[in-house]
Amino acid sequence: MKLFIAPGACSLSPHIALRESGLPFELVTVDLGAKRTSDGRDFWTINPKGYVPALELDNGALLTEGTAIVQYIADQAPTSHLAPANGTLERYKLQEWLGFINSELHKVYGPLWNPKAADEAKAQARANLLKRFAFAAQTLAGQPWLLGDTFTVADGYLYVMLVWAKFTAVDLSGLPVLAEYQARIEARPAVQAALAAEKALRAHK
Repeated sequence: MKLFIAPGACSLSPHIALRESGLPFELVTVDLGAKRTSDGRDFWTINPKGYVPALELDNGALLTEGTAIVQYIADQAPTSHLAPANGTLERYKLQEWLGFINSELHKVYGPLWNPKAADEAKAQARANLLKRFAFAAQTLAGQPWLLGDTFTVADGYLYVMLVWAKFTAVDLSGLPVLAEYQARIEARPAVQAALAAEKALRAHK
């Protein structure tokens, strides 16, 4: 498998999932401005959507959209327990969290990454993000991970959103449970490996 990423982007979520899964994979970085890959390809010809992540399977098939990719990875490595079994209520709970993170956190960051966005739009985005993070914090106040006692791909995705908060001046200091949660995630060897790999890729750009 090949995972197309841009260091620091939301593709960190499936990158973490792959490291946690133990599955073999290759990282291919993408210059999102030039739409060129590190192995010399026009990224538009790989993913017509033009953004990461994208997962190229060994048979040439392509998956896009992070929430689909992380579930695919989890299902290829069931002993990693990165996702509950298909058809169970717990699996739908996982999808519930993935959908929430995608629509209520990930997409809300848009104005904060846009240098042309008005200050009012940025302030509203930060306020909305804080409300949504507070909702997650309520769950995490009573359990170590979003689904209970087991780390899943939803935790990897929420982690990326927490990392972004630091770079976009979203003040989460009033939600210390999230800082503790982030520290638990960063203590995981697979997460450390993913962060180190992306740091190295940035250094060689």
